[in-house]
Amino acid sequence: MSNHDKALQAALHAIEQGYETFPLSINKTPIIRSPHDKGHSCPGMYACGAPGHGVGDATSDPDTLRWLFEQAPKAVGYGIRCGARLVGLDLDRKETVDGAATLNRLAARHRFEIPQTTTVCTPSGGFHLWLAVPGGTIVPNSVGKVGPGIDVRSSRGYLVGPGSIGRKGEYVLHPKTGYIAPQPIPERLLALMLPAPRQQPQRRPAAMSVDSSTRALQGLVNVVLTATQGNRNDRLFWAAAKAWGHVRDGHVAAGDVEAALVEAAVRVGLGADEAMRTVASAGRGVTA
Repeated sequence: MSNHDKALQAALHAIEQGYETFPLSINKTPIIRSPHDKGHSCPGMYACGAPGHGVGDATSDPDTLRWLFEQAPKAVGYGIRCGARLVGLDLDRKETVDGAATLNRLAARHRFEIPQTTTVCTPSGGFHLWLAVPGGTIVPNSVGKVGPGIDVRSSRGYLVGPGSIGRKGEYVLHPKTGYIAPQPIPERLLALMLPAPRQQPQRRPAAMSVDSSTRALQGLVNVVLTATQGNRNDRLFWAAAKAWGHVRDGHVAAGDVEAALVEAAVRVGLGADEAMRTVASAGRGVTA
């Protein structure tokens, strides 16, 4: 079996376990070239019908995944979308940096236990830990924020799946654990991943009034409520992307956005877990 077919089979297996996947190059990067000009804002192939959006192409449909791999005959790996359900802890080991040792020191200092969870061994000697995030919690992507050698892969981020081939070798499940359903992130570790509470400035130029922000959010909720079966997820993603812009501007609270949009999505027939994943993935993050 070729490395291309091996990666496809591993990615299909990941879909069976409930994940969304897409093809990667030997450099561990999305392999399908973007159909858009530089600086585009298209969130994914479901919006324009063409592949080439990195993690925005991630799918849970086996036939769609096979089609994506057909478009990428040189793909030898696959990415697993992170976000509302899955957060990845990338523990690098290179030169004087040892992410695994850093995590052990943090566990001792902050008094939390590192859960036994799915662990992928990387060709460079590092590890990817798969962890479950509490419902409704949006963990930002970060590089080195938690500690030296520790990167966090979350919303709009991805992990290289086991069975993928990189330039230094193969990504494999840890032989002592194999696949385990991702275990919850310890609360004290989660606190290190989350941003510090932001203090609201006393004055905000051109701030929206409470009534205006409420109307803006309600308008986005109405976009979801008027969706039909074929475009429910697309409309939810679009509305969530707009809503997160208001959150970043300080006009509405993140919790209000998620609660309102997820409730609307459930009312038009989407599952709550799927809706939460879509709302979380609409937030901008690092895809690496």
